[in-house]
Amino acid sequence: MATIAPVGWKDSELEDEAANFVPLTPEQIAAVKAANPVSTPWWVIGGQALVGSLVVGLAWLLFGGVIAKSVLCGVMAVVVPAALFVRSLTSKFAKSSPGSAVISFFVWELIKILVTLGMLFAAQRWVTDLSWLAMLAGLAVTLKVYWLALAFKRQRKSVRLS
Repeated sequence: MATIAPVGWKDSELEDEAANFVPLTPEQIAAVKAANPVSTPWWVIGGQALVGSLVVGLAWLLFGGVIAKSVLCGVMAVVVPAALFVRSLTSKFAKSSPGSAVISFFVWELIKILVTLGMLFAAQRWVTDLSWLAMLAGLAVTLKVYWLALAFKRQRKSVRLS
């Protein structure tokens, strides 16, 4: 059986690496897992809902009910489709094989876009005197939570294996 060495490596270097390989003990594996917890996309959805709620509350205090309802429509046009998307990607079907994961991603991304557009256009029926500018402001602020999620991503901890 032929092995493929990384670019620039000689076969003797690859054999040396294989000969020096030492598997981790169960305790070492537990230490690595504890230092690098798995993050979930649900905390991003929760962050979006929290930031959206704060923006809606601020709009209610500053501008009144119609503007706050318009902002709420913008927030919901982000949070609801994103939650639907995350739920679909964490389902058993999406995890069953790599092929189904790829197909599921693209299908649910299309559904997410269609649900978002549908919610934006349906907002004019839900809210009388809808402020499109306020709705788009709520949408934009809630979308920016993705960037906050990247900025506050958990840092990996170094683990010393003995």
